[in-house]
Amino acid sequence: MVYGVSTVYSVFLWRRGFRKDDRINCLLLLGAFILHTTAMVKRGFSFDRCPVNNLYEAMTFVGWTIVAAYLAVGMFRRLRFLGAFAAPILFGIGVFALVFPDKPHAGKPDFHADWGSIHGALILLSCGAFGLGSVAGAMFLVQEHDLKSHNPRAVFARLPPIQRLEHVMSKLLVCGIVLLTAGLAFSPLLVREKESQGVRFHGDPILFYSAFIWAVYAALLVMRWRFGQRGRRFAWGVVGSFAFLLLTFWGFLLLSPLHNP
Repeated sequence: MVYGVSTVYSVFLWRRGFRKDDRINCLLLLGAFILHTTAMVKRGFSFDRCPVNNLYEAMTFVGWTIVAAYLAVGMFRRLRFLGAFAAPILFGIGVFALVFPDKPHAGKPDFHADWGSIHGALILLSCGAFGLGSVAGAMFLVQEHDLKSHNPRAVFARLPPIQRLEHVMSKLLVCGIVLLTAGLAFSPLLVREKESQGVRFHGDPILFYSAFIWAVYAALLVMRWRFGQRGRRFAWGVVGSFAFLLLTFWGFLLLSPLHNP
């Protein structure tokens, strides 16, 4: 509900041309983050694993990662307006997560070395980095459009310059690639753990899908660094890649015998 209020306030900021300081929106997202974190911690202590074990938990973890990263970079005043672009995505992720049935878990807290939880957390953290990168990409596209169309908002808005946004996009993609690589490195341990529980690995779709996502984002970085693919095309690539990720991730997760036995 707080993410929804933040989304409504973000519309107000859009209509005002981002001339008003978004401190209120930052506080709204901070309040939502505290509630979100409390819910995840309570859920984690209700069973003996990190809460990343079904589609509902995966989506809420991705949303939590995005807002946590935003609050970290939001300390820099010129990047606070990322929240106005992130709030609708966070609200959409929350609503989308509630669509899927949530299987209850029970058990005493026992946070042992669960390779599946480590693998899942790293993968979802990478999705959060890619998500915040797409938020920066959306802001870049708005800024560039305003500059080309000579919109007064480009002069009077408090949005960061497009050069800084492009730098933020690049750094977030690097962070996401590193986290995704680390998460995929745990895949053999996850397969071994599942096979010991009687679940056989026969070409799990989500692992091949993750490798494909890694290749897509790696290609974006190579195109930027090696072939000078910058500006609007790079931003559209970042935004489009995360949109594809959101639209397809859940389907492959449901098809996976390892992740959805």
